[in-house]
Amino acid sequence: MTHPETTHPEKPHPEELAEARSLLAEFPVVDGHNDLPWALREKAGYDIDRLDIAADQTGNLHTDIARLRAGGVGAQFWSVYVRTDLAGDAAVSATLEQIDCVEQLLTRYPSDLARALTAADMEEARSQGRIASLMGAEGGHSINNSLATLRALHTLGVRYMTLTHNDNIAWADSATDEPGVGGLSPFGHEVVREMNRAGMLVDLSHVAATTMRAALDTSVAPVIFSHSSSRAVCDHPRNIPDDVLERLPGNGGVAMATFVPKFVLQAAVDWTLAADENMRAHGFHHLDTTPEAMKVHAAFEERSPRPVATAATVADHLDHMREVAGIDHIGIGGDFDGTAFTPSGLDDVAGYPNLIAELLTRGWSKPDLAKLTWRNAVRVLGAAEDVSRDISSRRGPSIATLSQLDG
Repeated sequence: MTHPETTHPEKPHPEELAEARSLLAEFPVVDGHNDLPWALREKAGYDIDRLDIAADQTGNLHTDIARLRAGGVGAQFWSVYVRTDLAGDAAVSATLEQIDCVEQLLTRYPSDLARALTAADMEEARSQGRIASLMGAEGGHSINNSLATLRALHTLGVRYMTLTHNDNIAWADSATDEPGVGGLSPFGHEVVREMNRAGMLVDLSHVAATTMRAALDTSVAPVIFSHSSSRAVCDHPRNIPDDVLERLPGNGGVAMATFVPKFVLQAAVDWTLAADENMRAHGFHHLDTTPEAMKVHAAFEERSPRPVATAATVADHLDHMREVAGIDHIGIGGDFDGTAFTPSGLDDVAGYPNLIAELLTRGWSKPDLAKLTWRNAVRVLGAAEDVSRDISSRRGPSIATLSQLDG
């Protein structure tokens, strides 16, 4: 299914924006994915004095505390992502450094950020007017093929793991790599089972459609897509096919629509392929957002203006995802500070009211919007906790290894 070009205005009317802000005051956004820790690593070597998010970081970051407040964010999954060119123990160490960065943020800003490990913690933070802070590991390379390392990350507070990032790993196929094991290997299925036992959400953003289906076949807990949109609306492999969205009601999971223009706007897909090739030609990783890399991006954009997505573009995805999966199975995962470009009106973490206002113009009800922003994500984490208690009462931790199961 495709959607015609929207005729909704880019900027919402003042009354709709006021209504959106009122709703977010009661049911704030749970955002599934923000790459602030990696941005702090790349831009400041984790020196929070240099990039203090208590100060206005506009121009440096998509994220600071004032803009989180302005955007109505009530809970954030901070990504503890590491690039896939970090492998083995180096990937594990870098993931621990990312976790330590989140710990630094929690220690430094206790009146604004609250550690959250459970759904109850999220509700408690909301009642205190603080932003519930959770962590998600982005890519199974972070555990170096070790279920014990997976459990250690959970002990340290990681509450979801994206099974892959942009490249395949030994036991799971990525959406943006060539088929390897055909979805999940036997060890990959065991990883999903152990995540269910531990209470760690299985995140299916970035994975191949075959991996999505294999994980849904195995997981007895709800899955999430921390930052993925609809493939029917924008045909990009990072997005979710309709047959997978149709399975979410049976699983109980949530698909959290992302804002990344190259995943939500078809015209941006082709432009991004050319922009990425230009980055590589100049010796930069295509995901590099350092000042030097952004100068290369800017020069390319001057020669070839990029197509601009808007809040209405993202709303098109949410309309379709609601139609296919149902209102109980959608959410929001902006991917701020993990993308070079953002939609107009969703320029940074202050922009969520513009999206909610756009959905109000389309007739979304307040109860439906409350599910989108808060209730669905909290429910899913609580359900994963329930599954964990049940499985843990019947069996202990798995000690299976990659070589035992995959040969």
